Amino acid sequence: MRRFAVVIATVFFAAIPSLSHAAQPNLTIGAFFGTYSGGGVSENEDSIYFATTARDFDVKIASAGTGFRIDWTSVIRKGGNPNKPNIRRRQSSKTLRATGTAGVFHCTTSGDPLAGKELCWANITGSTLSLFIMRVNKNGVYAIQQYDRTLSGTGMKLVFKSTRSGERVRTVTGRLVKTAQ
Repeated sequence: MRRFAVVIATVFFAAIPSLSHAAQPNLTIGAFFGTYSGGGVSENEDSIYFATTARDFDVKIASAGTGFRIDWTSVIRKGGNPNKPNIRRRQSSKTLRATGTAGVFHCTTSGDPLAGKELCWANITGSTLSLFIMRVNKNGVYAIQQYDRTLSGTGMKLVFKSTRSGERVRTVTGRLVKTAQ
């Protein structure tokens, strides 16, 4: 009987974190507004054989009409001569509008991916703002980029996943600190 009670108690206490996470309400987009800076690491399937790459991030999320605008920059540092390192900068911006469903947004520039346009949308689940960008090439091969930005403490955690036809291409993880409203 005592063993049964221990098993029940273990199951109960193990379930509490998932219950509190499931009961956690979705944040509104306003909770994400601000400017964030930080860094992270990029990995791909070959990372066990080749070096990972360091990245620096800047993200700004601000109100835009019924939705928001997100601007982000990634600085990629990969090898090269120490006196002249190989540094690339990528900048992107998206403006999204509310769809009428709480926590779901549609990019203002979205189009038909089968017509060569990108499909872009975002949603909020709990404390995570996820942005999705889907492209389809002329041969029907699709690529999806997913940016999960989870608020925590004084900033956010970033997880970027790039997949092509369901296969993982790259994952980037990082932490950013809120530097301005």
